[in-house]
Amino acid sequence: MNKPLHLQSMKTRLLSPIVFALIFSLSLASCSQKLDTEGLNIENWKEDRYGCKGLRIQDIGELERIKNNFLGASNQALIKTFGRPDRVELVDKSQSFFFYFLEASPENCEGVESEKEPLKVLFRMNAISKVSEITITDLNP
Repeated sequence: MNKPLHLQSMKTRLLSPIVFALIFSLSLASCSQKLDTEGLNIENWKEDRYGCKGLRIQDIGELERIKNNFLGASNQALIKTFGRPDRVELVDKSQSFFFYFLEASPENCEGVESEKEPLKVLFRMNAISKVSEITITDLNP
């Protein structure tokens, strides 16, 4: 039994925007590219989760020099470039922080004991998941 013509056209009208939105969002997700990290050793960076091996801290001078190049980058571009963040902190609905430890984190690295907070890079993400601030600090947000 065939469906009435008005039901078929209504179904087509509802599916069309959904299909368009799906294709559009997939195309945006695939547009994220790795960021230009100039002199940073990204292979060392990705191997040094939580800063346990001491490889990330070796590039601190270069990181200080180029950190503002990452302003406006998407969270997906950061992940493609630097790997998964060591920690993500949601501050409120409009911002979050990506943490990448430069020094060994006592809570995540075996045999590390320290009274002070480890040095880390904080990428502040705004409501549209773009980097709005980059800070190298031992303080927490």
